[in-house]
Amino acid sequence: MEYLYIIQQALVWVLTIFWLYQLMISICSLVKLKEKPLLIDKNHRFMAIIPAHNEEAVVGNLIESLKNQDYPKDLYDIYVIADNCTDNTAKIAREKGAIVYERFDSEKKTKGYALQWFLQQKIKEDAPYDAFFVFDADNIVDKGFIKAMNKKLCQGEDVVQGYRDIKNPTDSWVTAGYAIFYWTMHRFYHLARYNLGLSPLLNGTGFMVKFDVIKPNGWDTETLTEDIEFSLKRIIKGKKLGWATDAIVYDEQPVGFRQSWSQRTRWSVGHIQCIQKYTKELAKGVKEYKTLMNFDGLLYILGSIPMFVITLVLLLINAIMYLNNGMTTMDLVINYARYIIPTFFLPILTGILIIKLDKRPLKPMIKGLICYPLFLGSWLVINFKVLFKRNTTWEKIDHVRDIKINEVQEEAKIAEKV
Repeated sequence: MEYLYIIQQALVWVLTIFWLYQLMISICSLVKLKEKPLLIDKNHRFMAIIPAHNEEAVVGNLIESLKNQDYPKDLYDIYVIADNCTDNTAKIAREKGAIVYERFDSEKKTKGYALQWFLQQKIKEDAPYDAFFVFDADNIVDKGFIKAMNKKLCQGEDVVQGYRDIKNPTDSWVTAGYAIFYWTMHRFYHLARYNLGLSPLLNGTGFMVKFDVIKPNGWDTETLTEDIEFSLKRIIKGKKLGWATDAIVYDEQPVGFRQSWSQRTRWSVGHIQCIQKYTKELAKGVKEYKTLMNFDGLLYILGSIPMFVITLVLLLINAIMYLNNGMTTMDLVINYARYIIPTFFLPILTGILIIKLDKRPLKPMIKGLICYPLFLGSWLVINFKVLFKRNTTWEKIDHVRDIKINEVQEEAKIAEKV
């Protein structure tokens, strides 16, 4: 039993050091830094790219919000990639004023493939753009988005993630769970790292990439989480990503648990794909560049599912030691409580903290806060499931909430008064 005790203590120290590191990084989100100086004062030329598969219900609202940007209209174009569409997505997009590219490929259906197909054409054309944005069709965009991203480009940043907010946070306990999760990640992961000079990550939608960055290889991603994959490939090369709190994009989240389960399963499978494909390369990057930024990128890929597996191993070791009279019932209860109680109570406290820090209304989120441990707990079950069974087929998440940008802003004002 002695060897089990040694393994147990070693794993406890691994978890403790990992979470203390994350805590220290998160605290840096509270530090306000001076704005970076402008390296150039210029209004750049952009293309807004919208990969869309059967999104006739929502794509028009996104195009309208992009057309109403506080930025010179002749300096950006809106492109919709109608990807394997069987509805009126292409027709509506054209009517709203977007330039539509229709793509049909029954095998390569993910957003990553659609972006590669489109961007390769623009690279061959030597299209006259300085940078591009990527949005999901269900998004709506704050009118200052392009202006804020242009400023980042003028500051010398070439890959920047915008602030991905939620346009339907109070629709259900599921959407509330997504909202609290993203608000927490934005402040305690992305902003904290940006403040420290480390690297945030792309977050699926609402991001900018300098056109020159992808000209050598295009949008070369293969996994189900193309945003994380692209981010990790940048970090491997010693390149930091940027973060723009004031470039706001609103995203629709699944209302029902079944669709949420499917979406988060895809994310977890994509994360495992990135672990398998890039862990070794990230470790080489740490050795080559010897920076905290590269080390932090390696810790990200080792952080969620590997740490989850370590926790499961610890629970199993404790059970084996108990069954072999290596610990008392009280010791077993205390040890299990150390891992289980934080899983159910710390998320609520963290959620309340993030709502207060971001000055969001608390009352509409009460139900979501109460159910937040269930939201995260179900994600742990998903992570356990994908350890043994992984479906790598892309599944569409239906977006049906016909919400316009002015409605989101009006609801936010009402919520603040509640």
